[in-house]
Amino acid sequence: MGDFLFRYKVKRLLADAGIAVNGNNPWDISVHDNRFYRRILLDAHLGAGESYMDGWWDCPALDEFFYRILRTGIDKKVSGLPRFLNGLIGKAVNLQNPSRAYAVGETHYNIGNDLYTAMLDRRMIYSCAYWKNASTLDEAQEEKLRLVFDKLMLKPGMSVLDIGCGWGGAARYAAENYGVRVTGITISSEQEKLAKTYCAGLPVDIKLTDYRDIRGSFDRIYSIGMFEHVGHKNYRRYFQIVRKHLVPDGLFLLHTIGSNRSGTNTDPWTSKYIFPNSMLPSANHITEAAEGILILEDWHTFGHDYYLTLKAWNNNIEENLGSLAHNYNERFQRMWRYYLLSAAGSFRARHVQLWQLLYSRNGIEGKFSVPR
Repeated sequence: MGDFLFRYKVKRLLADAGIAVNGNNPWDISVHDNRFYRRILLDAHLGAGESYMDGWWDCPALDEFFYRILRTGIDKKVSGLPRFLNGLIGKAVNLQNPSRAYAVGETHYNIGNDLYTAMLDRRMIYSCAYWKNASTLDEAQEEKLRLVFDKLMLKPGMSVLDIGCGWGGAARYAAENYGVRVTGITISSEQEKLAKTYCAGLPVDIKLTDYRDIRGSFDRIYSIGMFEHVGHKNYRRYFQIVRKHLVPDGLFLLHTIGSNRSGTNTDPWTSKYIFPNSMLPSANHITEAAEGILILEDWHTFGHDYYLTLKAWNNNIEENLGSLAHNYNERFQRMWRYYLLSAAGSFRARHVQLWQLLYSRNGIEGKFSVPR
């Protein structure tokens, strides 16, 4: 296929999504290197991401671009060999086994606390906020934490486990506002250091450890934005571990991004540049893995809130580029923008979801209502 045919094919696909090359809409693209067209057809999302990082093309509103691509299903017409190979690897290999557990911490969460401080809210919560009664990122993240802990029905004196505690924002909020003792675990050494400082003087114990090495028994367990790193080959064991460490009347809340289909790995670009060895669970993945282990009490979905969260994060990054430029070069900045805004478009298109699931160990007795 000659260059003309590559260009013709890509332009026709984009037109089906209402996207033009060198058009006037914010979701239209401008192409600076004609190798872009061949790269898209051969490598799909990996090619799109890498060619954007290299400056081969631009778009004023990447989130709008991806919203249109995914909402119309154009992405399914460009599968690419890397996606096929990635799927085979995910089926054959346990990409999230204990020996690989710390890879995403080193690659992603240890990038630099200055980057995350500039991007996130004041508590440094790196997961979907809850915008129902909020107008700012700080408010929306506090609303999310309150939602999580009210669903868990926290009471003073309870012992709580935070699986994937990040920089300690949720653990500190629970200790300060609900009077509980929190053990937080992370696989990122940078998160561990900052979380220990952030939670100093509170009944919060931060540990650098994998979830498979948890010790102790807890009244409540929650995991916010960590399940995406567990992997389909480990889901069943994950729920068994949660049950093992819950008291008989204990509750567990799982906050996770979700996929509309049951896959075995994430897309090649995200795996290579953002979250190595990660994958999104489907509803079927979760229900099958938890069946017979925990009792599902509630399933709450609010994926559009992640679109709003990602947009807020990207706005924060763009506003702080001046202070970040000395540590993060232009290619990194383009990579990070592509990551945040492609994800935003994906959530807006409902290509991926955000779920909160509430589980009990033995079933909640009597009448109860779950906060919203």
